[in-house]
Formats: sequence, structure tokens, C-alpha cells
Amino acid sequence: METRSSLTDIAVEQLDAHWRALNYLSAGQIYLRGNPLLTEHLRPDHIKPRLLGHWGTCPGLNLVYTHLNRVISERDLNAVCVWGPGHGGPAVLAGAWLEGTYGELYPDVGRDAAGMGRLFRQFSTPGGVPSHAAPDVPGSFHEGGELGYSLAHAYGAALDNPDLVVACVVGDGEAETGPLAASWHGNKFLDPVHDGAVLPILHLNGYKIANPTVLARIPEDELDALLRGYGHEPLYVNAEPDSDPAHVHRSMAAALDMALDRIAAAQRGAREGGGHGHAPRPDDAPDGLGRPRWPMIVLRTPKGWTGPAEVDGVPVEGTWRAHQVPLAAVRENPDRLRELDLWLRSYLPQELFDEEGHPREPVLAFVPSGDRRLGANPHANGGRLLRELPLPDLADHAVDVDKPGTRLHEPTRVLGGMLRQVMADTAERRDFRVMGADETASNRLQDLYAATDKSWQARLLEVDEHLGRHGRVMEVLSEHLCQGWLEGYVLTGRHGLFSSYEAFAHIVDSMASQHMKWIATAREIPWRAPVAGFNYLLTSHVWRQDHNGFSHQDPGFVDHVLNKRPDVVRVYLPPDANTLLCVADHVLRTRDVVNVVVAGKQPSFDWLTLEQARAHCARGAGIWEWAGTERPGVDPDVVVACAGDVPTQEALAAASLLREHLPELAVRVVNVVDMTRLVPRDQHPHGMPDKEFDAVFTRDKPVIFAYHGYPWLIHRLAYRRTVHPQIHVRGYKEMGTTTTPFDMVVRNDLDRYRLVMDVIDRVPGLATHAAGLRQTMADVRHRHHDWVRQHGTDLPEVVDWSWPG
Repeated sequence: METRSSLTDIAVEQLDAHWRALNYLSAGQIYLRGNPLLTEHLRPDHIKPRLLGHWGTCPGLNLVYTHLNRVISERDLNAVCVWGPGHGGPAVLAGAWLEGTYGELYPDVGRDAAGMGRLFRQFSTPGGVPSHAAPDVPGSFHEGGELGYSLAHAYGAALDNPDLVVACVVGDGEAETGPLAASWHGNKFLDPVHDGAVLPILHLNGYKIANPTVLARIPEDELDALLRGYGHEPLYVNAEPDSDPAHVHRSMAAALDMALDRIAAAQRGAREGGGHGHAPRPDDAPDGLGRPRWPMIVLRTPKGWTGPAEVDGVPVEGTWRAHQVPLAAVRENPDRLRELDLWLRSYLPQELFDEEGHPREPVLAFVPSGDRRLGANPHANGGRLLRELPLPDLADHAVDVDKPGTRLHEPTRVLGGMLRQVMADTAERRDFRVMGADETASNRLQDLYAATDKSWQARLLEVDEHLGRHGRVMEVLSEHLCQGWLEGYVLTGRHGLFSSYEAFAHIVDSMASQHMKWIATAREIPWRAPVAGFNYLLTSHVWRQDHNGFSHQDPGFVDHVLNKRPDVVRVYLPPDANTLLCVADHVLRTRDVVNVVVAGKQPSFDWLTLEQARAHCARGAGIWEWAGTERPGVDPDVVVACAGDVPTQEALAAASLLREHLPELAVRVVNVVDMTRLVPRDQHPHGMPDKEFDAVFTRDKPVIFAYHGYPWLIHRLAYRRTVHPQIHVRGYKEMGTTTTPFDMVVRNDLDRYRLVMDVIDRVPGLATHAAGLRQTMADVRHRHHDWVRQHGTDLPEVVDWSWPG
């Protein structure tokens, strides 16, 4: 559906002036280091030595920025924009500069000739600003460097923000990515009562770097059917290289007005208890037909619109050649320099800026004021809106531990009770959500459903359980959407947790990397207020995926995370239920970090009381004196260290065997809950000073380390420690299959019997003194091999084991 507007001629001229100013500022950032107002003809020394940036998408983004300004001003609209083609950074920077936000945050880049010159010089320059819509850019909370995540971020921002409109420009190249394709389904989870609205703007400029885009080339009726099938009502705005800009402005204005009118009608209908602007639907309506058919805009513009039409007789505007720098070698080629001069002057900068570089009045006619500006809206700097999360007293959820290692609980089920309380205590303020890929109940967090439902706006059936129109648990079988929704939610000032099977967290490796890079950069920008920590709960982990098999066994997400900037990453491996509660209490209070918590959902031993767990979490790593046999004042003979719930059980079982069979051996048991404690203090803020590390792990004694994941991570974290040559790590080494729980640890040499053999092999003198015990341990492993294949279960002494202390 194409639309027409009743804009006055003066309004059209004002909009066009703003758009031309943005186009001029965008091109200037790519090319100019001097002469920003073109007060003289361009010379080679006015041109940057390296021409970097992406021009092709900028004119379309500038059109969106211009017209969003109008509707924000006229409607007093609370709106932000997610710029999916974030490589069009010059456009977003230009918009923030022209509206004045940029100069307020960066006073040396004010709205005058000197500030314009700095704006141009700093772009994609060493010591300047990046080429994308990075954290440096006011109004951005989506960098757009890696494509595919814009629409998921937009929906995350809209959740629980009922008065917010989130415009989202989706590039047609980005629309070909898997995460973006799934993101169209976000409208099936958007509650028109408690959530804001998302207005997708699909920007079809026809090309990627070197190829046409799919959605720009398919027949229009096919595109229309696709978008309607996703649940949208598309509105079309079309521009060609020779289109009259006035016509395009009227069309764009009409499309935005119609879209916002329909959004308002849908929300009004839902919030006043009637329909969604289309048909009545009470909260329990089963058919889903009353779900709003949310509007969207399809904006078709030429790539590199208003730029050079041809270069050396070859088409540029409207082709892939306009993607980055349409005129190259400008400093070296006088003809190119003249072409650039003519191109920039075509925007009539003398009409747009006065002699001192200030924007003239018509340029700013529709620019909003204060926090309504796109660059100043607090939702795009979410820490400004962040509130402390009300966290319950852990004593109300902790398990009783009379003696360590005698009773079992499912740690994540215990955590579920705490999260239920958090969800209940935020019922009115609605600033906490839990995301999961169809695994909330599987991960034992189903207690959440006593406080809220799973969000669902589509059809309901009688057989459904815990689905509701206003729920705050988000389940969809796409880790990309869970990640993107929570990123958008956290970056706009709220709290949450993403629960995932451990192995499948790898699906969002790259998304996680982008978020960690964003946080690392944002921490260095003074005006960026801290946001809540992004919290992963990885469960259904490698050691208890014995039933699903090799495909579900991969503990490597923590390795990926710990490759990133140390000031923004944390990894926790709580060994039991009470420690998990303490870790959760901690991570839900953090700011500007990414927390990864790995905890099992299967019954496991309780080792620590709540108070012991608090102290242990505060230390991050510590000696469990009750588990060892060392004598006061005497160095241990060996350190048995562990990290993770299953490795802790195997390490303590090994310690009990050593206590029984080698009572004269001084064994120290160390448990690590915060993996970054292994890193030196000068490498990570949680790292242990060398003296403290030496006191816990010794400087020269054998350390047998039972670790949850890949063994080499421990070596990488601890390689600078004095005792490192003595550290021997057992962990997962890709020996996976469908088998029994204990067979998993045996196959990977992490079992208690192998750990005892390691102690014997590495403590001086034990190789001969305890040769018989070593042989016994090897025999048990062989007996286990035969037993599991004959009986299909683990050895009785393993199944029935508990801590004998």
C-alpha cells in the first residue's frame, strides 16, 4: 500500500533541508579533513589520506532520521531507533550532531564550523570514532557492525516499555541473515497492553557489498505476501534516482503517520479492554486472530542515492559500486577532486549552514528538543533508567545442610524458587525477564510459572500450560532471539537472565562477542550510564547430557567468553545449590559485565551451608579444610582442586579414597567457583595476587585439577603462576556419547579412580609406595567398563556413594 501525505509545501522544504544537511554531513565525514563549509574549492590537502566509510546506505538512513524527527516533534512521541545498517555510521553521527546532542556530550564538536570540521576529521581516523553506530554515538544501542540482530534488539527494547515506539531500520542485506529471519516472529510475543511497539522499516537499496539482495529482487507481490505472512501490514515508500524528493518526503510522511495511527489504535483497543484496533480480544481469547497486524514500512531507495551517478562512464548510484566510497583516489586524481566538489556542492551547503557553520532555521524546524531527540532519549542510554532489582533473602530459599555430601538437591530447581520471588516482586514495575529456548521447565526453573506466564500472543489451545498474554518468561526455539531480546532489554535499562543448554550457547557465540565488545567500549565513555549485567545460566551441561549424547556435550562457551576483555567477563561454576543461590544474588546486582554461570539441573550433593556458601563465593576460590587431610602448620603433599559440580563430586570422592587408603598423605582440597580467580590480579580485576594464589595452591606441590570443561583453559588462566608446571588438569576431552553419567567421567579420565591414580603418579615416592592402590583403582575402572555394558547402569558403589566424613 503506497500512501500520500498532506504536508504543506513549507514543511516539505524544511524536511528536505534537514535531509540534504544530513547527506552533506555524511559525505563530509567520509572525505573531508578540512574546508568543511566549502568556502573554497577543494584541494588535495582538504581530503583525508585514507577514505573509509559506507556511503551507500546513508541517504536512506538520513531520510528515516529526518522523518522520525517530524513525528516525534508533532506527536510528542517517545521513540528510539535501531539502525540495522550500522555501518552507515556517518548518517547516525550526522543526525546526532545536527540535533545538538553530540555537541552537548562532546563540547569540542559543537554545531559550528569548528565542530563540523572535527566531526569530519574524527570519523574513521586513528584516535577518532569508529565507522559504525558504536557506543560513542548518542542514541545508539545497536552497533550494526555484524548484521542480523537489529530487529531482536528492537523487540527487546520495546518489552515492558508501554509508551515507547522503537523504529528499526532493517537493511536488505541484513534481512538475509538467519537471526533476522527469525526476528520477524517477535510480533507474536509483543503484548500491546504492557509493551511498546516496534516499527520495522525494511530498507531496500538493492545491493550488498558486491551482490544484489534477495528481498529487493523478488517480485513485489511475493515480498508483500512474505511480510504479511509474518504478521505485518506493509506500507510502501518508493524512490528512484530521478524521483522528485518532494514526492518521496510526502510519501514517507504519510507512511509514518499511518503506521503510528494504527499502532496507537491497536494499543488503545487492547489497553481499554476492547480489541486491538481490529477485532475484540479478551486476554483469554484462544484463536489469536485478535493479535494486531502491526504496520511496517518498506522503504525502497537507490543505493548511494544523490551521490555520483556515474564514474568513468560506469553506473555507481543505484548499484553495488556505491556501497562504500563511490569516488576513490580523490587526492591523487584532479578529475575526481572536481567531481567530489560538485557532488558536495549539490546539497547547497550555503543554504543549510550560515557563515559560522550553524544550521539555519529551516534545517532545524522539525528537530525535537531535550530527551525527545533520538540522540538524547534515555532508553538509548539505559543505565539512566536502571533501578536496583529487589532481591529476596537467600535464607528463604536455601537448603539445609547438616553434613556435607549426604543430601541431594537439583540446584537450578532451588534457583527457580528464588527467581520466582524476583519475578513476583517486580510484577508491578515489570523490569525483569527470563529468556530460554524452550527449556525453562527442562532446566528446572518452572517455579517461575507461579509468578508469571510465558509470553504468547498467538493461538491458544486447551492443552497449553503457562501461556499468557502478559507473561514475562520468553520461550522461543531460537537462541539468537533469546540473546537479542535480552540484549535489547538490558541495554534499555532492565534486568534479566538467559537460560540455555550449555552446548547450545555456542549458537550465540558471535552475538555474545558483539555485546561484550559494546560493553567494553561503553565502560570507557563517561556519559554512558552502567547497565545491568547480562546473565547466562548454562545448565543441562556436558556431564549430565549422557542421555542426549555427543551432540549435546560441549562446555566450550566459557572458553569463548574468557577470550574477551577481562574487565567485562565473569565465569562462575557453583558446586551446589546454596552456592548457586549466592552466585545468582551476586550476578543480578552487577553492572556492565557479562556473567556466565554453569550449574547442573540433576540431583547433586549439598556441600555448603548458606553462610559457608556466602563466604566461599566472596573468596571465589578456597580451601575446604573439612575435605582434606593436611595437618596444621605443615605443607600439603598434594592439592586436589576442582571447579564445577560433577568435578567437585569426583574430586571429593577421590579425596575420600585417599583418606581411606593413604591416611598419612596430606591432601588439600581446593574448590574454585569464580574461574577468573585463577588469573593474576594485573590481568583481571577478580584475579588472585600471586602471594594469595601461592598460599592456596602452593608454589611447588602437585596440583590435580578436576575441571568442568576443556582442560587447557586452566593452563591458559594459570600459566603465569609459579606452580603451573605442577598443575595437571582433567576435564572434558571430546570423549562423548550416549551412556551413563559415571561412564561420561570415566571416558574423559575425570573419574575419582583416575584422579587417585594421578595423585599417585605425581606425588614423589608414591609410585612405588602405593603401586598396589593404583592397580586397584585401574581394576575398578575396568570393572566399570564391563558393568555398564552388561547392566546399563553405573557401579553400585558409585550410585550409592556419599561423603563419609
